[in-house]
Amino acid sequence: MAFYPRPRYIGPMAELSESRFELLADETLQKMVEALADSDDEGLDADLESGVLTIEFADGTKFVINSHRAARQIWMAAGTTAWHFDWDGQAWVSRRSSDELWTTVQAKVSAKLGRSLPSWPG
Repeated sequence: MAFYPRPRYIGPMAELSESRFELLADETLQKMVEALADSDDEGLDADLESGVLTIEFADGTKFVINSHRAARQIWMAAGTTAWHFDWDGQAWVSRRSSDELWTTVQAKVSAKLGRSLPSWPG
């Protein structure tokens, strides 16, 4: 029987006004696309348009990260896995898994590329 540790308690999610959410989400996605562009990796292309960050790899695989204004979350889909990240007052964190957005993106992109992203700011 496999043992699966329980996710750590991350406390209550910060209440966000719509304007504060939009500012935080837009800033996060912009920083993320800049970090991916700064990696100068020819194996991926990152494009941000209308709150949707698409990361496309040389083999045609796409990861999608977007702000979901109605839920006030950032959503990510990579392969067959999806996350919903809430703002906890300091970072975007998944309530279900306790994964942090930047760490998750770095891990998934690095795994897809087969190497670590240099100078990842997360």
